[in-house]
Amino acid sequence: MAAHKPVEWVQAVVNRFDEQLPIKAGQQNTHTKVSTEHNKECLINISKYKFSLVISGLTNILKNVNNMRIFGETAEKNLYLSQLIILDTLEKCLAGQPKDTMRLDETMLVKQLLPEICHFIHTYREGNQHAAELRNSASGVLFSLSCNNFNAVFSRISTRLQELTVCSEDNADVHDIELLQYISVDCSKLKRLLQETVFKFKALKKVAQLAVINSLEKAFWNWVENYPDEFTKLYQTPQTDMADCAEKLFDLVDGFAESTKRKAAVWPLQIILLVLCPEIIQDIAKDVVEETKMNKKLFLDNLRKALAGHSGSRQLTESAAIACVKLCKASTYINWEDNSVIFLLVQSMVVDLKNLLFNPSKPFSRGNQNADVDLMIDCLVSCFRINPHNNQHFKICLAQNSPSTFHYVLVNSLHRIITNSALDWWPKIDAVYCHSMELRSMFSETLHKAIQGCGAHPAIRMTPSLTFKEKMTSLKFKEKPTDLETRSYKFLLLSLVKLIHADPKLLLCNPRKQGPETQGSTAELITGLVQLVPQSSMPDIAQEAMEALLVLHQLDSIDLWNPDAPIETFWEISSQMLFYICKKLTSHQMLSSTEILKWLREILICRNKFLLKNKQSDRSSCHFLFLYDVSGGGTSQISLDHEEMIRCAPGATLRKGKGNSSMESTAGCSGTPICRQAQTKLEVALYMFLWSPDIEAVLVAMSCFRHLCEEADIRCGVDEVSVHNFLPNYNTFMEFASVSNMMSTGRAALQKRVMALLRRIEHPTAGNTEAWEDTHAKWEQATKLILNYPKTKMEDGQVTESLHKTIVKRRMSHVSGGGSIDLSDTDSLQEWINMTGFLCALGGVCLQHRSSAGLATYSPPMGPVNERKGSMISMVSTEGNAETPVSKFIDRLLTLMVCNHEKVGLQIRTNIKDLVGLELSPALYPMLFNKLKNTISKFFDSQGQVLLTETNTQFVEQTIAIMKNLLDNHTEGSSEHLGQASIETMMLNLVRYVRVLGNLVHAIQIKTKLCQLVEVMMERRDDLSFCQEMKFRNKMVEYLTDWVMGTSNQATDEDVKCLTRDLDQASMEAVVSLLAGLPLQPEEGDGVELMEAKSQLFLKYFTLFMNLLNDCSEVEDESAQTGGRKRGMSRRLASLRHCTVLAMSNLLNANVDSGLMHSIGLGYHKDLQTRATFMEVLTKILQQGTEFDTLAETVLADRFERLVELVTMMGDQGELPIAMALANVVPCSQWDELARVLVTLFDSRHLLYQLLWNMFSKEVELADSMQTLFRGNSLASKIMTFCFKVYGATYLQKLLEPLLRTVITSSEWQHVSFEVDPTRFEIQGGEQMLEPTESLEENQRSLLQMTEKFFHAIINSSSEFPPQLRSVCHCLYQATCHSLLNKATVKEKKENKKSVVSQRFPQNSIGAVGSAMFLRFINPAIVSPYEAGILDKKPPPRIERGLKLMSKILQSIANHVLFTKEEHMRPFNDFVKSNFDAARR
Repeated sequence: MAAHKPVEWVQAVVNRFDEQLPIKAGQQNTHTKVSTEHNKECLINISKYKFSLVISGLTNILKNVNNMRIFGETAEKNLYLSQLIILDTLEKCLAGQPKDTMRLDETMLVKQLLPEICHFIHTYREGNQHAAELRNSASGVLFSLSCNNFNAVFSRISTRLQELTVCSEDNADVHDIELLQYISVDCSKLKRLLQETVFKFKALKKVAQLAVINSLEKAFWNWVENYPDEFTKLYQTPQTDMADCAEKLFDLVDGFAESTKRKAAVWPLQIILLVLCPEIIQDIAKDVVEETKMNKKLFLDNLRKALAGHSGSRQLTESAAIACVKLCKASTYINWEDNSVIFLLVQSMVVDLKNLLFNPSKPFSRGNQNADVDLMIDCLVSCFRINPHNNQHFKICLAQNSPSTFHYVLVNSLHRIITNSALDWWPKIDAVYCHSMELRSMFSETLHKAIQGCGAHPAIRMTPSLTFKEKMTSLKFKEKPTDLETRSYKFLLLSLVKLIHADPKLLLCNPRKQGPETQGSTAELITGLVQLVPQSSMPDIAQEAMEALLVLHQLDSIDLWNPDAPIETFWEISSQMLFYICKKLTSHQMLSSTEILKWLREILICRNKFLLKNKQSDRSSCHFLFLYDVSGGGTSQISLDHEEMIRCAPGATLRKGKGNSSMESTAGCSGTPICRQAQTKLEVALYMFLWSPDIEAVLVAMSCFRHLCEEADIRCGVDEVSVHNFLPNYNTFMEFASVSNMMSTGRAALQKRVMALLRRIEHPTAGNTEAWEDTHAKWEQATKLILNYPKTKMEDGQVTESLHKTIVKRRMSHVSGGGSIDLSDTDSLQEWINMTGFLCALGGVCLQHRSSAGLATYSPPMGPVNERKGSMISMVSTEGNAETPVSKFIDRLLTLMVCNHEKVGLQIRTNIKDLVGLELSPALYPMLFNKLKNTISKFFDSQGQVLLTETNTQFVEQTIAIMKNLLDNHTEGSSEHLGQASIETMMLNLVRYVRVLGNLVHAIQIKTKLCQLVEVMMERRDDLSFCQEMKFRNKMVEYLTDWVMGTSNQATDEDVKCLTRDLDQASMEAVVSLLAGLPLQPEEGDGVELMEAKSQLFLKYFTLFMNLLNDCSEVEDESAQTGGRKRGMSRRLASLRHCTVLAMSNLLNANVDSGLMHSIGLGYHKDLQTRATFMEVLTKILQQGTEFDTLAETVLADRFERLVELVTMMGDQGELPIAMALANVVPCSQWDELARVLVTLFDSRHLLYQLLWNMFSKEVELADSMQTLFRGNSLASKIMTFCFKVYGATYLQKLLEPLLRTVITSSEWQHVSFEVDPTRFEIQGGEQMLEPTESLEENQRSLLQMTEKFFHAIINSSSEFPPQLRSVCHCLYQATCHSLLNKATVKEKKENKKSVVSQRFPQNSIGAVGSAMFLRFINPAIVSPYEAGILDKKPPPRIERGLKLMSKILQSIANHVLFTKEEHMRPFNDFVKSNFDAARR
């Protein structure tokens, strides 16, 4: 279009520019700003080729905008912004105006554009906040316009001059004369202006004459400042025509100055006109002056008198001061070698001038403070340029007791000296570096006063580790400054910050100071600037402070922070700043936070440049580098064996020792924590910006990750370690950085990408953990506000705002402030949604940080409701830390799944469903599954009946959708976590609940979705874990087949019929997936033989499927007859028929043994379609490779036999791989059952000894000492106990029953007490333990007598000890010896095998056998004879106590250990010791 229709194309661009102006598009945000800037650049470029079209279009836009009627403060601001944008665009287009512009274009510019520009200049309103800026912008347009179109502008001025010669005094309009102040003037143009003025000056009215006098002076300065070389050449090569015009005008003006008032008005112009006459200045400097030049000499004399205060008129003195300053300023543009006379003239006046302007006791004032300040600045700058070494006036302005105006003048003068150095002979600012300390002190004092005046806290250090001194010497007053004072402090503070920005060295310079002092003063300066960044009450100063800090972070500036130790100082001060800013950002205490984040990105770039430049120095001196301990999942510091990475302060030396390294330091290591905290806080800030609803904020935060990675690259290059030691999540951060270039992406797509990357973060760090927890706290508050809306809408009279940044400036978040929320603002809800997604995606790594996974514990999911124990696998970490923030977050999400908020309930439910189902971190799956299971289990009463409510149904429907999304979405890492918690119980409960919903439309839809979930579940079967998979799948088939044909025949409405057919289809697809390879398992306890029950179950399902096929055929016939809308139904039926055939094939394939007899007859059925169906089923099962050998009658027995062979399989060295593997994977809660199974199986194969050998050997290897053998709750202990129980029951009965009955029933033991513990003789629990007639010694003898009787009986029964138990004990003995020998060294084995055993356990292996036998076999039966089945009722408490004490003595004998801890048992040590040998035999 641009090539074929250029006019239309340019007009389209202009129209787009017009439509996106704030006055039409509304308040600007970041995106519209970018778009507007793009439109501006586009028009500026087009104007180089289609100048007149662009200027004409912009002029028309400006006209229309100026004529718009506006109402309200917002509209006025938008109008002002729009005008500024248009004027700025016009200025840039005019500045690039092509030289070949046609005359017609110039006429158009004059006629159309010039009046509009003059409108802004003429209608300036004093005090209007926008007028000054608009006038400045308009004057810029006029300047650019006059550069190439001077004749048009001059013509307007000349015409106005002519009109002013004939008009009346009252009607004189001098506005166009004022244009002289703003136009572009070179030497020739100035001559034309002077000539025109000389020609018409006398005829002008007085008001016009004054306007010309004022404007011509400013036109002169336009020439000098824009074309200084032309003015300099004027003194090298005098121009007669210029001097003649100036002299004539001087004489005219001199004649005009009849009164004191007029003299005061014309003196500033007269001095300028005199400056334009170099030869005249030389002439009047002579002793003899011509008559024609006497008035010039007299003028200078009057000037000197007035300046010295001898004129008698204050007005003339002030005018003389102005004129002298103009003279001084003009003289700085002249090289003193070209004309020394003018400098002599300046020197004759400058002393009086300084005394007049810079007198602290009598400040100069004309009633216009701004004009006075400008005059003093011009004077100070000019004096410095004339003589930079005479700085007495600098000292006056620097003095603390000088007026604040002096400080302001000094600072702005220094700024002008730095920023405006156009001429070579102007001195540089380095002559003032000696005053750095005073300027820093002024900055600190002004900062304190300004912040105090704003009601904020006074300037303080960020953390105690900064080592600077606070220099607030003048702040002795307590009272708060007045508003006027505060305003002046703010202006001064802004100027000081601009000064730092212009030349940071001016305040960084520390001549003749030591390193610590230099570092302290730098820290004080930077800290002060940092504290200005979050000052919302001073936005201009805050912005300038950021620019100043950025300049201070440039390479050459950082070197000045502390030249003695640049690296250490950089890390400490820069980290302090980073920590403070990021802390403010994360607490949402900053306006324009996106802009601050952009600035922070630039700071990071500067930091990396410095690190790169000082790479080698960093290696030897940087003490702030730290590493993450990625192995432990934390952020603790670690040290490497090859070199210490965490260095201490300056002067530290590295000392390497064996195996590790250590530090010797002359100073502490105080800086290390702040460096680590700064990086952590930066990570937190970047993470938390990822959930901003503002796209730009997200993209900027993501781009910042690149600079974190670059810093890590530099560090790892310095220290020769992996980059992941510095940034554990380096790879993901780099991916974040690469995505940040996606400027064109939408908000939703960007958030989806962000959450995908968050899920990929593997390593928990202090940064991501803190970011998650802070976000969670804000999310909780936002959730409460949303749920309480509109109750909290305007409770506190606050203006409702977004939670995060939405437009140009970042607004204060109500999340942190506890305000209200307006749900009509979509960004508020969008921010909440983004936070939810952030917490879902990052929650996994935080869970990993908080807890390590515990052992999985199994519990069956089946059975009655009141006996359910939860899921098959429940993670210990999940159950044990139910109140962790992650757990609370998941709980809250579950409640929001059924949020019924009238305004946003649907949005919340929908987003929760999508975020949990699609964006949740896979590591949270087990926790989610368990919580869903626990919640749904509450939908049933104690009898297992469904508690049907609308909320419960809604929760079930949401759960189905979430689970389907979760299983359907193959998220990276999902396979690893899906199997950590069983979903069997939850799925069964879902089906049980949905079954009772009825046949309404909504219920049918829920059932259909549930069937689809089951199908997806079976697709992910390999990733899921099942405890009783076959039983579970059988139950699911039973439930789902109930829905097939359940309502499809009953529905009358066509739409309902379609839905029911969809349910049939979904049910059959789910059943197909469930039946694949599924042997049918009938319910137990029916009293029917297993094969018969299985056969009946097969027949039930097969008949159902056949009926469904017949139904499909009948409906197809009907559809063929009716046609029309039935075609869709036919397609459904064809698909349903296909699924049914697949289901029959899968059913028959997995159950050929019980199903073929029921199905074979169908092959001979009289109905052709039935026979065809059977052949189709038979073909499919043959294709699937069905094994018909399973039809043998002994198939179950054969399968069991093969299973036993597999479990009892033994290797070449006697190892049992399958049995030992089972011992490792089966949870301890099922070890009793496993011990029973293993002992039974191995004993049936005569391999019990091999089982015991393997189990006992492993137990002995893990034991620390003989006393710990078989004391724990191990599988070996369970097996030993089971063996003793099975094979030793008869032996114990025969051995112990007579002894026990004798003790209980014999008359000699009837009144005997066995209590030997003196502490138990008192009354305990209401029962007296010791009779009055008892004695301790008698009881001890009785206990010893009974123990001796039992012990000898046990020892003498060795011949009756069961052979199976002999084998167990022998195996234990051999295993103990073998294991202990294996633990010995080769040399020890060769020297003496027995000595190895005796060194390990002095009592050798026999002791281990005896200890285990008494511990696991004999003593349990003695202590609890009733429970062991030896006695038919419990012994009396007196006897029980004696048996317990006796078992202790027997166990001590078996252990070969004397009593030491229990004082009351020590009397039996002699008996114990005397029977050691007997027990061993």
